[in-house]
Amino acid sequence: MDLKLFQMLEFMNNRLSNIEKNISRIDEKLEFSLSLQRNHLIRVKNGEYIDDSNILMGRPYNDLSPQKALEIYNNPDLDYIILDVSNESYQAPIKLDGCIKISLEDLNTRYAELQSKTTPILIFSEQGLRSIQACEMLIKKGFFNLNNVSGGYRFWPNLENQNSVKRA
Repeated sequence: MDLKLFQMLEFMNNRLSNIEKNISRIDEKLEFSLSLQRNHLIRVKNGEYIDDSNILMGRPYNDLSPQKALEIYNNPDLDYIILDVSNESYQAPIKLDGCIKISLEDLNTRYAELQSKTTPILIFSEQGLRSIQACEMLIKKGFFNLNNVSGGYRFWPNLENQNSVKRA
């Protein structure tokens, strides 16, 4: 009898432990979702561009076309950070004024060089793939105002006519 009772108590204890772990995971997901929605609301309030799918699908970062990124870049009234996460040896075909260069491989240890977690960040890479990974990494570090430049430098508008691009 005592053995069956002990086994039953052990089973119940294991079950309770699993339930506690599940509740903890749900709490973490809920907190992340609330933070994300608050950030989206702030972006809307501040008149910043946010894609509908970000709100509807709960996506944590914008995918900007290179044309939309250029519009943002050329708007002197917008405050943002430009981050290049291209491979260390990659030479960008244009120089973007004020760009911070941190390779994707170094971003996990150097992300603190980004002065603000609330200022919008335009994230560039060679073809836009590394910038997606950077967005996902930075989200885990508490950044929400992220904008992946789809296609990266490869599809930057009027690339052949520019060597250096300065903000208006």
